[in-house]
Amino acid sequence: MLFKSLEFKNAYGQKVKIIEIPVLEEENAYRFMIQLRLEAFIAKVYRSRTNRSVYSFREHLKKVLKWPVYEQIFKETALKHNA
Repeated sequence: MLFKSLEFKNAYGQKVKIIEIPVLEEENAYRFMIQLRLEAFIAKVYRSRTNRSVYSFREHLKKVLKWPVYEQIFKETALKHNA
């Protein structure tokens, strides 16, 4: 699975980085849900006054999604013959 990160300055001028944002295929059923949750998370971080500079979107999803949905999004594909 591919991940991307996002850097910006919040409303208080602090540099903030959101890491571990999953990149899903166009036909993935969870793509729209992840996009909406990411927008809501960015808005929350943008207004936040905390001194944290790095946030993990994956950890946020782990807290807010039901476990079977989380597993479907972040499922690891096993490599054959340790390739």
